[in-house]
Amino acid sequence: MTDRDPLVPALTGVLVDVVWWLESCGDEEVDPDSAVKMMESVGGELLRLPSGQRERLVQVLADLAEAEQDPARRDFLKSFPFAIGLAEDQESRGTAGW
Repeated sequence: MTDRDPLVPALTGVLVDVVWWLESCGDEEVDPDSAVKMMESVGGELLRLPSGQRERLVQVLADLAEAEQDPARRDFLKSFPFAIGLAEDQESRGTAGW
């Protein structure tokens, strides 16, 4: 995949939606321990990406957040890199946490 490949933002959006869903599910929908394990697994895989790819992912997340119309999803997109450990210093950027 290249930097301009349209698959990158599409897959990034799907990944964020899955994590958002896991985060927002009630205990009766998804076992909380399973949800946490899955989110930790996602975070671990993303942190194993080479630094250039991690930077690209953070930029794609920022682009998706800028274009997002739903305020809740926009906030989640903005908070995602900080919550997953891809970026630091969330307060200086003014984004919400998970």
